[in-house]
Amino acid sequence: MSDNQQSIGYIVGGGLKENLRVRLTIPSQEVQEGAFVVIDSSPWRFYGLVTDLQLGATDPRFADEQSETRFPPELARLLHGQTLFTNLEVLPALMQEIGPEVDAVDYPAWREQHPEGSPALPVKTIPAHHAGVRLAQEGDLAEIFGRAEEKGNFVIGYTREQGHPVCIKLEQFVQRSAGVFGATGTGKSFLTRIVRAGLIHYNAASVLVLDMHNEYGFDDTASDTKLTVPGLKTKFQARVRVVGLGSGAQIRLKTPDFNLEIAYKDIAPEDIELLTRELNLKETTPTTLDALVSSFGREGWFNAFREMENGAVIEDENGKKVPAPNSVAFWANHAGANTMAAEGLHTKLGPLFKKDYIINQPAADSISEVIKALEGGQHVVLSFGEHESDLDYLLVSNLLTRRIREAWEKRTNKFRSGKGAEPRPLVIVLEEAHKLLNREMAAQTTFSTIAREMRKYYVTLLIIDQRPSQIYDEVMSQLGTRISGWLGDEDDIHAVLSGLAGREALRGMLARLQPKEEVLLLGWGVPMPLPVRSRRYDDTFWLELLGSSKKRTPEQNIADLGF
Repeated sequence: MSDNQQSIGYIVGGGLKENLRVRLTIPSQEVQEGAFVVIDSSPWRFYGLVTDLQLGATDPRFADEQSETRFPPELARLLHGQTLFTNLEVLPALMQEIGPEVDAVDYPAWREQHPEGSPALPVKTIPAHHAGVRLAQEGDLAEIFGRAEEKGNFVIGYTREQGHPVCIKLEQFVQRSAGVFGATGTGKSFLTRIVRAGLIHYNAASVLVLDMHNEYGFDDTASDTKLTVPGLKTKFQARVRVVGLGSGAQIRLKTPDFNLEIAYKDIAPEDIELLTRELNLKETTPTTLDALVSSFGREGWFNAFREMENGAVIEDENGKKVPAPNSVAFWANHAGANTMAAEGLHTKLGPLFKKDYIINQPAADSISEVIKALEGGQHVVLSFGEHESDLDYLLVSNLLTRRIREAWEKRTNKFRSGKGAEPRPLVIVLEEAHKLLNREMAAQTTFSTIAREMRKYYVTLLIIDQRPSQIYDEVMSQLGTRISGWLGDEDDIHAVLSGLAGREALRGMLARLQPKEEVLLLGWGVPMPLPVRSRRYDDTFWLELLGSSKKRTPEQNIADLGF
């Protein structure tokens, strides 16, 4: 075994259900929880994750007593070496057939049957007693997570101990919805910027960013360091289109590529029902909306209702006050709707009637322009500008995404019938996801449909949130890749790990991550769980991504991590 593959210990017990136990033969401080280890036990190679370190003793007396004070130092060290030890708990994650030894008689035949090696498989057996264990090297990381120089592989971070690059396969990443989680201040926004930049640079998918706080299109300023944070428009220019909400909207004193306006006819009853909590709508709302659609159609109801007046009356020929023809009550009486319910709904929708980005006849069909840009391979950042309320976010995000979903379903159906090109993958980035995907609202939103069903139509979500426990369980279960920073709440930890094998062993690991720049990779999109130090969103990142991509040494990677 070469120096860079030096053994750190050997198997002494355990199993698939209770993890493997490894007797450590190097100082315990040289190994951390979360270390990626390799176990060679011919004909298999096992890949695992250190989940715990435990002190032990062959004779409890030497653990309980400070023998250094009773024996000469040399004798004490000898006794400690013979009686005190450290065991590792290792979660076996993958196994790979390595075949006979190279110099074995049957090796040529095996190699002929496996010219490109063998794939890594879920663990179904265990290594032998005393099988050697070593820390994974760069080649081992590349074998499992892919090589950084291979097309479609994106370096998300580095191993904590040795600084080896860890990749995610972007093509696989975009095939299912994904999530980035972490408590406030753990760097999830910067990590999300890194992932988005990778998706755009490597053209893995079109990206739609619903930018509630105007952080991602143009340059921003970091709240802690006060340094400039490059926006996607700055780095990718013509490939990214920044869209402002409402005519004449400015984003950070800059003019967007175009502005999004919503026509009255674009607002559907289901868009209104989504706002039940924000507008405090009553249970009678769906019935009233149905009556409005029956009277004026799906494209005409909103404008017609907007032009009505509450409480408007006229005098009839007998001098009696009756509802005026332009009143809500007049329509309700003729449509057979409940007058009080209709007038109440009209009052509740007052804030929407006053929104300056909702108009009768927009100068252009900007929703279609957004869809056209995404279909053509561009990326869109929708900045909400001054419209930063939850009401604006819920209405516009859901309405726009509903139209996008319809467009991608149509394109997919044409493609499958042989009448069109294959749709381009689309990733919709959703910040503060719990506002649209909580238990009360998830069933009503387009986003829930996308999380459950839209993978077959080439549309997935990238959701970002600090409280994953508030996101609907069914949505969480549909997430493929999960990238999580530190979480302090037990319910949040449980939500991130739900449905994953070995979650009990991973729970403590997730709770003990460093508060910044350290994340745990999990889920379908990565071969096995692994804690990494994420890349920094800085000049070095952009130089590596857009500039010269000279291969970096582990020492340089470690230096970048601040060690």
